[in-house]
Amino acid sequence: MNKNSRNKKGQLVINGGEKVIQKPFERYQSIGKEEVEAAKSVIESGVLSKFLGCWHEDFYGGPKVREFEELCKDYFDVKHAITVNSWTSGLIAAVGAIGIEPGDEVIVSPWTMCASATAILHWNAIPVFADIETETFCLDPESVRANITSNTKAIMAVDIGGHSANMTKLNAIAEEYSLKIISDTAQAPGALYKGKYAGTLADVGGYSLNYHKHIHTGEGGILVTNDDDIAERLRLIRNHAEAVVGDKGVEDISNMIGHNFRLGEIECAIGIEQLKKMKGFIDSRQNAAKRLSKGLSSLKGIRLPITQDDCTHVYYIYKMILDIKTLGVSKERIFEALIAEGVEGLSTKYTNLHLLPMYQNKIAYGKKGFPWNSDICKREVDYSKGICPVAEELNDYSYLGFLMCLHKLDNEEVDLLIEAFHKVWDNMEDLK
Repeated sequence: MNKNSRNKKGQLVINGGEKVIQKPFERYQSIGKEEVEAAKSVIESGVLSKFLGCWHEDFYGGPKVREFEELCKDYFDVKHAITVNSWTSGLIAAVGAIGIEPGDEVIVSPWTMCASATAILHWNAIPVFADIETETFCLDPESVRANITSNTKAIMAVDIGGHSANMTKLNAIAEEYSLKIISDTAQAPGALYKGKYAGTLADVGGYSLNYHKHIHTGEGGILVTNDDDIAERLRLIRNHAEAVVGDKGVEDISNMIGHNFRLGEIECAIGIEQLKKMKGFIDSRQNAAKRLSKGLSSLKGIRLPITQDDCTHVYYIYKMILDIKTLGVSKERIFEALIAEGVEGLSTKYTNLHLLPMYQNKIAYGKKGFPWNSDICKREVDYSKGICPVAEELNDYSYLGFLMCLHKLDNEEVDLLIEAFHKVWDNMEDLK
């Protein structure tokens, strides 16, 4: 290799150099012949769904729905597992099932997908945003405590990115104030917290089966709970509750506004096969993350993901924090350089839900500000910038995330990622 070609290879692409990653990585593909055969078998049976929206033996769904739920119940070691057609549906059902009343306040993270908070609004309850920890990006228990009022009835703990929230402290707070807890574990199925699966340490929790999650059925979700009453309320809300409660003899008909949140037989047949492979999917993500962390550990000005004691991380997102003062370069500039080197799946922002237009303007149902501007809202709830300083600082200045579930991420691909990061860090002065 001559001197000019060596220089060109060492230069950043944005300064005329050659890309580290010359071709896109292989996309993550967890669907194999087993899922194809399972779906084919259901199609050939002609029974694509067997739910009936009335009190009947088929109220709980068809054979594959029930089989998948039994397997999930055993896998996650819970008394009940209930499938739904999306995790958004699951969150809506969970908020309704724990008995939330209009005007009740539910504390939730701002650093999560918007459905976590809109599921609260669905029941005319009020989302209250508490800040997050820098270690896990999950709810900060002390911020939760600071946001509790006489109107608070529940906490929604979001296990973001693949790591559980601090359920020991959150459960202690919930017990102290007689609150319910929902675990939004959409991104962390299979993660462990002190020997138990994330999502199972709350009154109700669950997982997403969306196409870019660890296991997927296209769309879908799984609710898990050890509470018999909550489980039955979840099943009712899933399947046209108001048409069923009379014949079933349900006495507490609060929040028995039913929906069609039912997952089909094909999706459940696929889910059965995916569940069998889940440990392998998680192992591959953990191995890739371990290799990536080892390769990036020598870089200055970057904090790599943290796994807390007695926890495991399943790495839906590889979450990094940049020390902009040390680096002397904005995260946007670093992001631009890494993208130019061929790195896909990076982001410089996640979300600050409290700053979305809906909360800034307090406009949800209709044009007059319901539920905030109504008698059911018992106080002025603050959504101004500054209420969640950790989440806001991360989004504005220091967060860099890599979506682990986009690609296969074999060793060769991980090594190319490491090379791209090192190249950018080696040329950091050129970015200033």
